[in-house]
Amino acid sequence: QVQLAESGGGKVQPGGSLRLSCGGSGFTHDKIPFGWFRQAPGKQREMILCINADDTSRVYRDSVKGRFTISRDAANRNLVYLEMNNLKPDDTAVYSCAANGEYGASCTDPFMYWGRGTQVTVSS
Repeated sequence: QVQLAESGGGKVQPGGSLRLSCGGSGFTHDKIPFGWFRQAPGKQREMILCINADDTSRVYRDSVKGRFTISRDAANRNLVYLEMNNLKPDDTAVYSCAANGEYGASCTDPFMYWGRGTQVTVSS
């Protein structure tokens, strides 16, 4: 059974940093695309970054360019990070990771598995 679990959320002051982790288990291989999403109160969920099986990545929101990065753990390829710097109050949201377990899938394919999310609050 595939499971995803996020960690690392919390409250941070504007300008601060956080690193979120997304650990995947139950996959049959390690060529997994992972995406990070967020949903702010009263807004739709949006995709912000994704990392492909070949470790190339793409940013989907201009608002996080230059501040957020996605990376994959070298020792455990099913562990993915979201590094968030210079956080702003507008970054407040529930952050979730998602993955596609099909071999050969990419960030443009539908995500099959989702974590429960972790709350990030940016406030002074």
